[in-house]
Amino acid sequence: MTADPRLLFAREPMHTRQVLAIAIATACTAAEGFDVYSVSFASPGIAAAWNIHRAVLGVVLSMELVGMGFGAFLLGSLADRVGRRPTMLACLVVMATGMWLASMTSNVTTLSAVRLYTGLGIGGMLATSSAMVAEYANDRRRSLAIMLTIGGYSLGAVLGGLTASALLANDERWQSVFQIGAIATAALIAPALWFLPESIAFLCQRQPKDALSRVNEILVRQGRRPIAALPARTAPELGGGGGALFGRALLGTTVALTVAFFAYMLALYFLMKWIPKLVVDMGHTASSAARVLVFASLGGIAGTISMSLLSQRYDVRRLVVSALLCSGAAVVAFGQSPADLAILTVVATAAGFFVNAANSGFYSIVTQSYPSQLRAGGTGFVIGAGRAGSALGPIFAGLLFEAGWSVALVSAAMACGCLVAAASIGRLRPTAQSFM
Repeated sequence: MTADPRLLFAREPMHTRQVLAIAIATACTAAEGFDVYSVSFASPGIAAAWNIHRAVLGVVLSMELVGMGFGAFLLGSLADRVGRRPTMLACLVVMATGMWLASMTSNVTTLSAVRLYTGLGIGGMLATSSAMVAEYANDRRRSLAIMLTIGGYSLGAVLGGLTASALLANDERWQSVFQIGAIATAALIAPALWFLPESIAFLCQRQPKDALSRVNEILVRQGRRPIAALPARTAPELGGGGGALFGRALLGTTVALTVAFFAYMLALYFLMKWIPKLVVDMGHTASSAARVLVFASLGGIAGTISMSLLSQRYDVRRLVVSALLCSGAAVVAFGQSPADLAILTVVATAAGFFVNAANSGFYSIVTQSYPSQLRAGGTGFVIGAGRAGSALGPIFAGLLFEAGWSVALVSAAMACGCLVAAASIGRLRPTAQSFM
C-alpha cells in the first residue's frame, strides 16, 4: 500500500486514538491555564506577604508572559525540526518544575526569574500543541478540535481558581497554589509518554531515519494498513526556515496576525491578571476575588464552545472580529462596575466569554495560515511576538495605576487593543494551507 497516510487522517473519520491524542493535548493546555493564572490567584497573598506595590506586582504578573513569548518562538521552531512529541514532553517538565520552584521563592527577584523559566515551557506548549492538534484532526473537525483544545486553557484556569479559592479560604499560604499546579502538571507526563504519538504530518515531511516504522506503528494501532514506503516529501516552495515567514507569500499574513495578537493580548491579560487584585482592593477577600476569576474563566469556556460550534457554519474571521469588538466593550464595562461582588462577577463572566471566544478562533486562524513545515514555527512566532502584548498589559496597567489613573480609565485604555486587533483580523485574507 502506498497511499499517503496524511490523506487518510484528513479525509477519514477520526479514530479513537486520534481523539485521545487531541484530548491529551487539551489536558496540556488546561495545565497551561492553571500555570498562567496561578500567580494571579496568589498575587493578593504575595503582595501582602512581601509588601510590594502595584507597579512591582505588575512586573511579577508579567514575567511568565515574557517567558511564554520566547518559549513559543524558540520551542515552536524547535518542534518543526525535532518533532511535536519530544517538545511537548520537555515543556511539561519545565512547567512542572517551574511551578514547584515558585512555591519555594522568598523574594520578588527569585519569583520573577522562576516565572520567566516556567513561561518558556508554557509558550512552547501553546505553539506545539496547536500544531499537533491541527495535524491529528481530520479536515471536517480541524477548526473544532483546535478551538476545543485552546478551550482547555480556560478549563485549567477554572479548575485552578476553584482549587485556589478552596485553599486560600482554609489556608492563606499562597505557596500552596503553585504546589498543587506543579503536581497536576507533572501528572500529565506519563499519559503523554504512553498515548501521545508523533505527528504523522511531521514524520512524512521531515522523514527522520525511523520515520517509516513510526508511521506504520501509528497506522497499525489505529487499525489501518501499513504503507510500504513514505510519500514523497512536499517541495519546500515556501522554504523551511524562519525567514520564509517574511517571504512574499506570507509576509502580509504574518504581520497581520502578529499585530492582532499583540494588541488583544494587552486587553486579555490586563483583565485576567488584575481581576483578583482589583477585587481585593475593592474590599473583598482573596477567596472571593479568586471566585470572580473562576467565573470569568467559566465564561471563557462558554465562549470557546460557542465559537467552536459557530465556526462549523460561519466564517471564523468574521466571528473573531465580532468577538473582539464585544471584548473591548466588556473590558470597558468592567472598569465602570461598582464594588458590588455580584455585578463584578457578571461583568467579568461576560468579558471572559468574549475574550476567550476571540482567542480560540484566533488560534484556529493562525494554525491554518501556515504549511506543515512552518506550522509550529509560524504559530510560535506569532504567539511569541504577540506575547509582548500579554507581558506589557499587566506592567502598563500597573504603571498607570501608580500614576493615579482610575480603574475606569485604565480599562478603557487597555480595551483599545481589542479594536486594533479587530481591524487587523478584518483585513486578513482567507488562507487555505495544506496539512500535508
